[in-house]
Amino acid sequence: MQVIDLRGICCPSNFVRAKLALEEFDTGQLVRILLDDGEPVKNVPRSLKDEGHKLIGIKKALEGHYEVEIEKGED
Repeated sequence: MQVIDLRGICCPSNFVRAKLALEEFDTGQLVRILLDDGEPVKNVPRSLKDEGHKLIGIKKALEGHYEVEIEKGED
């Protein structure tokens, strides 16, 4: 599984970076996105879902950030 680390990146830059990074992957590929608590974990998954990607799950890591699993949608 590919990992996109967006910890420390503020909104809306983290969504833009996630969207650009996902363009490099194949449709159906699973990707884990690391996000900070607060606005990033609230906004980025919702925005990616609105873009046609499938949200598989969100879990809080022991280190305090969140891991969001996405299945890349069609381009």
